[in-house]
Amino acid sequence: MDYLLDSNIILTYSRSDKITRRLEANYKIFDGQNRIALSVVSKGEIEAAILKLGLGEGRKRRIQYLMNRLTIFGINFDKIIQKYAEIDAYSQGKIKIPTAKFSSRNMGKNDLWIAATASAFDLQLVTMDKDFNHLAPSYIDLLYVETT
Repeated sequence: MDYLLDSNIILTYSRSDKITRRLEANYKIFDGQNRIALSVVSKGEIEAAILKLGLGEGRKRRIQYLMNRLTIFGINFDKIIQKYAEIDAYSQGKIKIPTAKFSSRNMGKNDLWIAATASAFDLQLVTMDKDFNHLAPSYIDLLYVETT
Protein backbone atom coordinates (compact mmCIF):
# COMPACT_ATOMS: atom_id res chain seq x y z
CA MET A 1 0.00 0.00 0.00
CA ASP A 2 1.07 3.58 -0.58
CA TYR A 3 0.37 5.72 2.48
CA LEU A 4 0.59 9.42 3.30
CA LEU A 5 0.76 9.75 7.08
CA ASP A 6 -0.78 12.66 8.91
CA SER A 7 1.32 14.21 11.65
CA ASN A 8 -0.84 12.65 14.38
CA ILE A 9 0.15 9.18 13.17
CA ILE A 10 3.88 9.90 13.56
CA LEU A 11 3.31 11.45 16.98
CA THR A 12 1.27 8.41 18.02
CA TYR A 13 3.90 5.95 16.74
CA SER A 14 6.57 7.83 18.68
CA ARG A 15 4.79 6.99 21.94
CA SER A 16 5.19 3.22 21.39
CA ASP A 17 1.97 2.51 23.28
CA LYS A 18 -1.05 0.23 22.80
CA ILE A 19 -2.46 2.39 19.98
CA THR A 20 0.86 2.07 18.15
CA ARG A 21 0.85 -1.69 18.60
CA ARG A 22 -2.76 -1.90 17.38
CA LEU A 23 -1.97 0.28 14.36
CA GLU A 24 0.95 -1.87 13.38
CA ALA A 25 -0.91 -5.12 14.00
CA ASN A 26 -3.89 -4.01 11.92
CA TYR A 27 -2.23 -2.05 9.10
CA LYS A 28 1.50 -2.94 9.21
CA ILE A 29 2.38 0.56 8.06
CA PHE A 30 6.05 0.29 8.98
CA ASP A 31 6.54 -3.39 8.10
CA GLY A 32 8.85 -2.58 5.17
CA GLN A 33 6.31 -3.66 2.55
CA ASN A 34 4.63 -0.26 2.14
CA ARG A 35 5.68 2.95 0.49
CA ILE A 36 5.09 5.62 3.10
CA ALA A 37 5.29 9.36 2.77
CA LEU A 38 4.75 12.58 4.68
CA SER A 39 3.85 16.06 3.51
CA VAL A 40 6.38 18.74 4.34
CA VAL A 41 3.40 20.45 6.00
CA SER A 42 3.07 17.52 8.42
CA LYS A 43 6.81 17.63 9.04
CA GLY A 44 6.41 21.26 10.09
CA GLU A 45 3.49 20.35 12.36
CA ILE A 46 5.59 17.61 13.98
CA GLU A 47 8.55 19.94 14.53
CA ALA A 48 6.19 22.48 16.12
CA ALA A 49 4.66 19.78 18.34
CA ILE A 50 8.12 18.76 19.55
CA LEU A 51 8.75 22.31 20.70
CA LYS A 52 5.27 22.98 22.10
CA LEU A 53 4.97 19.68 23.98
CA GLY A 54 8.53 19.69 25.29
CA LEU A 55 9.10 16.09 24.20
CA GLY A 56 11.97 14.18 25.73
CA GLU A 57 15.06 13.01 23.87
CA GLY A 58 13.88 9.41 23.53
CA ARG A 59 10.65 10.42 21.88
CA LYS A 60 12.44 12.91 19.62
CA ARG A 61 14.80 10.14 18.51
CA ARG A 62 11.84 7.86 17.72
CA ILE A 63 10.21 10.64 15.67
CA GLN A 64 13.43 11.23 13.75
CA TYR A 65 13.85 7.50 13.15
CA LEU A 66 10.31 7.27 11.76
CA MET A 67 10.67 10.36 9.57
CA ASN A 68 13.96 9.05 8.14
CA ARG A 69 11.97 6.09 6.75
CA LEU A 70 9.53 8.32 4.84
CA THR A 71 9.49 10.12 1.52
CA ILE A 72 8.84 13.79 2.22
CA PHE A 73 6.71 15.58 -0.37
CA GLY A 74 7.04 19.33 -0.78
CA ILE A 75 4.06 21.35 -1.95
CA ASN A 76 5.64 22.99 -4.97
CA PHE A 77 4.08 20.61 -7.51
CA ASP A 78 1.47 21.85 -9.97
CA LYS A 79 -0.73 18.81 -9.38
CA ILE A 80 -0.71 19.40 -5.59
CA ILE A 81 -1.55 23.07 -6.09
CA GLN A 82 -4.43 22.16 -8.42
CA LYS A 83 -5.79 19.60 -5.94
CA TYR A 84 -5.48 22.17 -3.13
CA ALA A 85 -7.67 24.58 -5.11
CA GLU A 86 -10.22 21.87 -5.98
CA ILE A 87 -10.45 20.52 -2.44
CA ASP A 88 -10.80 24.02 -0.96
CA ALA A 89 -13.61 24.88 -3.41
CA TYR A 90 -15.28 21.50 -2.87
CA SER A 91 -15.12 21.83 0.93
CA GLN A 92 -16.83 25.22 0.69
CA GLY A 93 -19.59 23.80 -1.50
CA LYS A 94 -18.44 25.47 -4.74
CA ILE A 95 -17.82 22.19 -6.56
CA LYS A 96 -20.81 19.86 -6.40
CA ILE A 97 -20.54 16.09 -6.50
CA PRO A 98 -23.98 14.46 -6.49
CA THR A 99 -23.04 11.66 -4.10
CA ALA A 100 -21.39 13.99 -1.57
CA LYS A 101 -23.48 14.71 1.52
CA PHE A 102 -21.88 17.23 3.87
CA SER A 103 -22.24 20.83 4.95
CA SER A 104 -19.85 23.39 3.52
CA ARG A 105 -16.85 24.04 5.72
CA ASN A 106 -13.54 25.82 5.84
CA MET A 107 -10.69 23.38 6.23
CA GLY A 108 -7.51 24.33 8.00
CA LYS A 109 -4.88 25.31 5.45
CA ASN A 110 -2.44 22.65 6.67
CA ASP A 111 -5.10 19.97 6.28
CA LEU A 112 -5.83 21.24 2.75
CA TRP A 113 -2.17 20.83 1.75
CA ILE A 114 -2.01 17.36 3.30
CA ALA A 115 -5.21 16.23 1.55
CA ALA A 116 -4.03 17.75 -1.74
CA THR A 117 -0.78 15.80 -1.51
CA ALA A 118 -2.60 12.52 -0.86
CA SER A 119 -5.00 13.22 -3.73
CA ALA A 120 -2.34 14.31 -6.22
CA PHE A 121 -0.22 11.20 -5.71
CA ASP A 122 -3.03 8.66 -5.08
CA LEU A 123 -1.82 7.90 -1.57
CA GLN A 124 -4.08 6.57 1.15
CA LEU A 125 -4.21 9.22 3.87
CA VAL A 126 -3.79 7.70 7.32
CA THR A 127 -5.07 9.99 10.05
CA MET A 128 -6.83 10.26 13.38
CA ASP A 129 -8.36 13.59 12.28
CA LYS A 130 -12.04 13.55 11.28
CA ASP A 131 -11.62 16.84 9.37
CA PHE A 132 -10.78 14.80 6.27
CA ASN A 133 -13.89 12.58 6.33
CA HIS A 134 -15.93 14.65 3.85
CA LEU A 135 -13.20 14.25 1.20
CA ALA A 136 -13.53 10.47 0.97
CA PRO A 137 -13.99 8.94 -1.51
CA SER A 138 -14.38 11.92 -3.88
CA TYR A 139 -10.86 13.26 -3.41
CA ILE A 140 -8.91 10.95 -1.14
CA ASP A 141 -8.65 7.34 -0.10
CA LEU A 142 -8.96 7.75 3.66
CA LEU A 143 -7.88 5.41 6.44
CA TYR A 144 -9.33 6.92 9.60
CA VAL A 145 -7.81 5.37 12.72
CA GLU A 146 -9.79 5.34 15.96
CA THR A 147 -7.80 6.24 19.06
CA THR A 148 -9.71 3.95 21.38
